[in-house]
Amino acid sequence: MSISPNKDTEGLLEYLTNFSTEERQETLKNVLEQRTNRIVVVLEDLHKAHNANAVLRSCDGFGIQDVYIIENKNEFDTASSVSLGAHKWLTLHRFNTPGEDNVKACFDALHAKGYKILATSPHENDTDIHQVAVNEKVALVFGTELDGISDNVKALADGFVKIPMFGFSESFNISVSAAICIYELTTRLRDADIDWRLEKGYKQELLCDWTKKSIKAGDRLEEKYYKEIKKPE
Repeated sequence: MSISPNKDTEGLLEYLTNFSTEERQETLKNVLEQRTNRIVVVLEDLHKAHNANAVLRSCDGFGIQDVYIIENKNEFDTASSVSLGAHKWLTLHRFNTPGEDNVKACFDALHAKGYKILATSPHENDTDIHQVAVNEKVALVFGTELDGISDNVKALADGFVKIPMFGFSESFNISVSAAICIYELTTRLRDADIDWRLEKGYKQELLCDWTKKSIKAGDRLEEKYYKEIKKPE
C-alpha cells in the first residue's frame, strides 16, 4: 500500500468513487471491516519469493493488514505471481537502511505502537501458538527458510512461540508456519470480546488507496485531482 502524503483523503476518495461502481465500493468496505492490525507479521530476510509472497497471500486471506519486512541480507520481492496481487492490499513497512540494525529499528517501531514481539522458533523457551493471548497486540516474527530467526531477533524479541508438532520433522515450511499461526490467532481474536478492527481514520486512508488501485489510471486521476480539481486552501 502507498498512501499519498496529502491532507485531503476524504475529498480524493469522493472524487475517485465517481470512476468506481457501487458494487466495487461495497466489496472494498466489506473487506476493510474484516481487517485488523492488532496482529501483525514480521518477515526477516526471506530470500525465496515463492515463500514470501505465499505469506502475504495468507495475511490478506486472514485479514492481517500490516506486514513488517526486515531486509538486512535479502531484498523482499513482491513481484511474484504467487501472492495473486495480495501485496497491493497490504500495508508493507520496510526496514532496509544500509549499515543500520534494521531488526532493532523494526522492533523499536513495533514497541512504540504497543506490540508484544513473539519470534517463531522450535528451539527456544517458547509458548505454543494456541496459548498466545489475543487481548494484547502481537507481532509474529518469521525468519529465513533455512536458518530461521537471527540471533539478533532472539536477543531483542519479547518471547518465543512454536507450533506443536507430533512427527519426525521439527518445523514446517515458512509459508505453512505463517498460515497456521495467523489462522490460529485471528480466529480467536475475532471470537474475543475486544475491538479488533482498524481505526476509523486508517480505514478511510485504505479505502482511498484501494479505490485508486481498483480503477483504471488511478494514479493519473489522483494527480489530476490535486492539480485541477481540489480547491486551494
